[in-house]
Amino acid sequence: MRINVIGTSGSGKTTFGRQLAETLDLPFLEMDAIFWGPDWYSPPDDEFFPRLTKLLEGENWVLDGNYTRTLPIKWVQVDVVIWLNYNFIRTIYQAIRRALTRLFSQEELWPNTGNRESLKKLFSRDSILWWTISTYTRHVKRNAAYLDAEQYSHITFHRIRSPGQAARFLVKVQNDPDYLLE
Repeated sequence: MRINVIGTSGSGKTTFGRQLAETLDLPFLEMDAIFWGPDWYSPPDDEFFPRLTKLLEGENWVLDGNYTRTLPIKWVQVDVVIWLNYNFIRTIYQAIRRALTRLFSQEELWPNTGNRESLKKLFSRDSILWWTISTYTRHVKRNAAYLDAEQYSHITFHRIRSPGQAARFLVKVQNDPDYLLE
């Protein structure tokens, strides 16, 4: 089964995706870890797309992440898309909490990149917080349009609106993995 977890920045895609992959005993693929290189290197699409395509060759995976330009690659054979559609306040809260936790812990965000949260980055125009605030409404509208788009009629969509609903969803999937296809 091929599953993509989407949502605005700060919605908890990675956390939920990891939990879902663990529940289903499937490989977990983190889009940001696939994309970002050392020292915040942002690869061009002709470098990024083949890397992503190769990783998605498997029969089973859970992928977190949006990267709209990758839809023709990741949604060709995807079975299920799970949209974490939390409200704006919840999403901003989660984004701030994540950014501050990463800032204080100085954990490496993705293996072998050396990329870490910094005060400079946190308060710059490249800040994930600024990105979350400035793109939230646009991303919600875009994701809502996917649900009714004819070109994605082969995909089963699930829209999750709260952390409580996400927890209940994981329990249902654990008890019956076919629930994903309902």
